[in-house]
Amino acid sequence: MAEERSSVRQTRSQQKYFAMDVDEEENMSLCSTDVKENRNLDNVSSKEALGEGVQLPNGGSGSRKRPLEEGNNGHSHSKFRAKKRKKTPGPVLPKNALMQLNEIKPGLQYKLLSQTGPVHAPVFVMTVEVNGQLFEGSGPTKKKAKLNAAEKALRSFVQFPNASEAHMAMGRTLTVNTDFTSDQADFPDTLFNGFETPAQADVAYYLGSNGNGSFNSIGDYPLPSSGGPDNLSQSPLPVPSAFAPSSGKNSVMILNELRPGLKYDFVSESGESHAKNFVMSVTVDGQTFEGSGRNKKLAKARAAQAALSSLFNMQLDQTPSRQPIPREGLQLHLPQVLADSVSRLVVDKFSELTDNFTSPHARRKVLAGVVMTTGTDVKDAEVICVSTGTKCINGEYMSDRGLALNDCHAEIIARRSLIRYLYTQLEYFLSNKEDQQKSIFIRCERGGYKLKDNVQFHLYISTSPCGDARIFSPHEAGMEDQGDRHPNRKARGQLRTKIESGEGTIPVRSSNTIQTWDGVLQGERLLTMSCSDKIARWNVVGIQGSLMNYFTEPIYFSSIILGSLYHADHLSRAMYQRIADIEDLPQSFTLNKPLLSGISNAEARQPGKAPNFSVNWTVGDQALEVINATTGKDDMGRASRLCKHVLYSRWIRLQSKLLSSLRIKLSKPSSYYEVKQAATEYHSAKQALIKAFHKAGLGAWVKKPIEQDQFSQSP
Repeated sequence: MAEERSSVRQTRSQQKYFAMDVDEEENMSLCSTDVKENRNLDNVSSKEALGEGVQLPNGGSGSRKRPLEEGNNGHSHSKFRAKKRKKTPGPVLPKNALMQLNEIKPGLQYKLLSQTGPVHAPVFVMTVEVNGQLFEGSGPTKKKAKLNAAEKALRSFVQFPNASEAHMAMGRTLTVNTDFTSDQADFPDTLFNGFETPAQADVAYYLGSNGNGSFNSIGDYPLPSSGGPDNLSQSPLPVPSAFAPSSGKNSVMILNELRPGLKYDFVSESGESHAKNFVMSVTVDGQTFEGSGRNKKLAKARAAQAALSSLFNMQLDQTPSRQPIPREGLQLHLPQVLADSVSRLVVDKFSELTDNFTSPHARRKVLAGVVMTTGTDVKDAEVICVSTGTKCINGEYMSDRGLALNDCHAEIIARRSLIRYLYTQLEYFLSNKEDQQKSIFIRCERGGYKLKDNVQFHLYISTSPCGDARIFSPHEAGMEDQGDRHPNRKARGQLRTKIESGEGTIPVRSSNTIQTWDGVLQGERLLTMSCSDKIARWNVVGIQGSLMNYFTEPIYFSSIILGSLYHADHLSRAMYQRIADIEDLPQSFTLNKPLLSGISNAEARQPGKAPNFSVNWTVGDQALEVINATTGKDDMGRASRLCKHVLYSRWIRLQSKLLSSLRIKLSKPSSYYEVKQAATEYHSAKQALIKAFHKAGLGAWVKKPIEQDQFSQSP
């Protein structure tokens, strides 16, 4: 029996050895107590696995379940050993920076630069040369100093001054020639070969939620390996990798190891009863980080994750589909911080307007809103408008005087509310100079107006917009979700339309895309382009519309943030990638590529039937306006403050008073339709968009009957 117990210790010692990280090899010593603890805690008892008699506390011995096999050197049958090996005690620990760097650059030489400090507390400085650059690391032992040097070397691979430069270097969403009908995936094989061979632009990357231009280290994401000659990694990267959930360590535990003794503070509680939102904060190295979640524990974990992302370039979420896609161009804010703040501001404003969601008009399926930032601090952000709705007008209620809202989907109403706000800002120029300073616009030397520097608009939608962005992503991205597995399918990117008296979308027909006034009135279903398609249009022609284009240059959203069902591939395709080959845009127009992001605490699905009403509020309004989505007017039959007729009245007043400052000259407006058509650059951009969709084989844009725009109005 003594020999058998010795054999058990040896077997267990081997198993524990293989489960340990390399860092622990030096300190590995296994006493009999460890063996007994492991044996007692294991799901399968040692007597079942090894067939030995177990020593009982009273000195007795348990009976053997199976006899030992002859000729097996005292060990149990091999099949039992195999089963036992699957249940190694404890999690497999992640690879440290030293090991990760060795995989990328095998054979690096670490040299001792100096040793300082007293004998009982020495400080070692080790150096390592990578790509001709020397990196120093210090620590109380040579091993820790080497580790510190390796961390600095790894970090140098993946940092850029800003997100757009990193974006350009790593090349993912900026490829103009993405073919959504080809079998070629958009995700090349390795993370670092772009730095070795700059000519090779198509290199995969995954951006962490810090968004300050720093990228997650190679251990943070499981990336596929091509196995080709240009592949720098010696073997496929392990899954799970550094600090994956399977390592058993969450963000709070990891941060506590790096900065022990941190205190988390409760900041706020908000949200509807079925979707509560808590905010916790933690201060690390003088910086305060906030996190939100449906409970305090989750909020605390996300605050810790925010700190890890910003200070240590560590990203625990390995799902590429959940990662924000940075904006092309000026990025003033950290993507995840901005997304969570915008979401919270819109939801809080809606709560305030509906008496903490107790009003009958708080019922909704989709909530949308626009938030304006005027600098780098998100705390200075202002909610411009909020809206709800998921329905379109019935054809029989269409107005030929511009008095009815055709599309009451929340994001479409939010954009109309924003246009209303822009008119208010332009009207400051009808007053004295002191009032003009309050406007978000300034005069341009060459005529017209433009936004002041750093003024940005951020669109929040509580779920993915209907159409191409949503149809292929009906569920939240899971840990196993590695992006769109079928980018070559013909249905990807197709133009789609909403149908009256219903929800959901259908692909556009290949022919007969012209709708007639009498056809619709006689019973043909009125078709309206999906929200995904309309937002894609805004990313080309701007959110200001053709009338506002008389006064201002195109205005674009800086970010589009989803409260749920965010999938990076599907959303980026729907918003701009499918029209990346757009040509012949007028000079002041471009293909806008805003920041795309989900939020940390995805909104719960709204149960029940969608209400038939839509609400809207714009800054300066006393209360919500409630519109019947079926009729496009309120329940009293009055026109909405967002309808074409009302906005056109404001345009006529501004146009007559600011005639000398117009970008587009028009002698005398005759009808709403003619005023729109006179904005020639705007319509050239719109035609370029329609042509890009057609050229990509994605269908033809469906237009409303022109009779609804042929109304006139005297000033």
